Amino acid sequence: MKQLIYTIICLLLCSFAVSAASTKKLEVRKVDFEEIRKRTQDSVGSRCYYPKLMAAFMRNDTTLLNDTLPSGEVVKGEVMTVDDYRNLYYGYVFQEDYNPFRMSVYSDKLEYLYDKKEFTREESVLIKENARDALRDNLFDLRQMTFFIYALKEIKKDHLARICQFRLNHIVAAIMSSGQGTQEHPWVVTSVEHEYNIINFLGYVATSHEEIDGGIDFIRVNKKDSKSPEGFYFDVSRIMEVAREKFPDDAE
Repeated sequence: MKQLIYTIICLLLCSFAVSAASTKKLEVRKVDFEEIRKRTQDSVGSRCYYPKLMAAFMRNDTTLLNDTLPSGEVVKGEVMTVDDYRNLYYGYVFQEDYNPFRMSVYSDKLEYLYDKKEFTREESVLIKENARDALRDNLFDLRQMTFFIYALKEIKKDHLARICQFRLNHIVAAIMSSGQGTQEHPWVVTSVEHEYNIINFLGYVATSHEEIDGGIDFIRVNKKDSKSPEGFYFDVSRIMEVAREKFPDDAE
C-alpha cells in the first residue's frame, strides 16, 4: 500500500480510537430502511427531514465551500448525533441523486503523488483541493475525506481538520452501528467502496471478495494474529435493489 494511504489510515485509526474511547459504546441495531424513509421524507414532524439533516451537516463543516469557519461555529444543541448520521447516511439511498456506483473523476487524479514519503506545502494544498472537488461530487467518499483531513493537518489547518474528523468518525460509527461484521449481523453499506474503507480503518487488508446469497458480501482479510477474524460480512442488498431500479439494463 502506498505511503500516503498508510499515513492516512494511521491518522484515522488514532483519531477514531480517541473518539470511541470518549463516547458511550455504540448501540448496534438493525437498519430499518422503511422507517428511515419515513423520517427523512417527513417535512413537517421530523427533525430528520433530509434537507434539514444535510443543512446541519454542512453548517457544522463549511470547508467544502470556502475553507472558513462560520462565526460562532457550532451552536449548542446543533451537534449531530450518531443517530442523526444514521439517518443521513442511510437516508441518502432515497435521494434522487443517489448512485451506489458513483465514481468521481478526481478519485485517482493524484495517484502519481502517492508513492512519496514527504510532501511540500504546495503538494499538500493540491491534495486538499483535489479531495475537496471529489467530495463535492460525492460527500460520502470516505477515502477522499481521509485525504482531505490529512492535507488539512499538513498545512496546519488543525481546527478544520478536527471538524472533518468528527464528521468522518460519525459516518464510520453510523455504519458500524448497523451490525457486527458477522454473517448473522453484517454491516450495512450504501457503497461497495465503504466495505473496503471500513476494513482499512480497522487496520486490516482485504485479500478476497465473495458474494453470498441474500445480498451479502464477505471480504476475507489478512489476519493480524490467531484471534483475528477471517473476514467481515457486509449487507449490500439495498445497493442491489437501487441498481435494479435505476439501472435495469445493467441488471443480470
